[in-house]
Amino acid sequence: MTEGTGRLAAFCDGVYAIAITLLVLEIRVPPPDVVASVGLWRALGARWSSYGAFALSFAVIGIMWANHHNIFRYIGRSDHIFIILNLGLLLFTAFLPFPTALVATYLPDPAARTPAVVLYGANLFMTAVFYNAVWHYAARGRRLLKPDADQRHVDFVTREYFFGPILYGAATLLAFVSVWVSLGIHALLAGLYVLPNKSRP
Repeated sequence: MTEGTGRLAAFCDGVYAIAITLLVLEIRVPPPDVVASVGLWRALGARWSSYGAFALSFAVIGIMWANHHNIFRYIGRSDHIFIILNLGLLLFTAFLPFPTALVATYLPDPAARTPAVVLYGANLFMTAVFYNAVWHYAARGRRLLKPDADQRHVDFVTREYFFGPILYGAATLLAFVSVWVSLGIHALLAGLYVLPNKSRP
């Protein structure tokens, strides 16, 4: 049995909104004793990793939401499996503030930055896997697509999302070599997925 996607889309929007808002909690006000010792500007500057982690994850979640919104323009129905796959996607979306906090805290620490960035990348890899699962389940045989969904655009989305897990997986593994290259790839992927194309007019 299938039904419309209105309630599911609204629930997903709520999770994305909460996850993106929680990111700001990692940006904390410097303690008064630190400010008294080094000054406010230096105390704020010392938290550079928090600002960077916030900006990257804000962009990632925002773009995930935008693309999730866009694919729902093609999807007209839902069923139980589709809902469960979306819950898997939301699981890793809601979890993202935690590895973001790890990166914000431990990126300045040479001994701890690698596992923090690896966990961050692994979370994005799993998010991409579930993104593909959600889309492929809906699009395979046009199972849940709207009757008027343009097949050329559908095929374009399928091809585009196919590379997501591969690229996020590669970025995660590269963290063992260089956390900066890994984070740079994550930032680059965020930029690529924000550009308009056939699936994001």
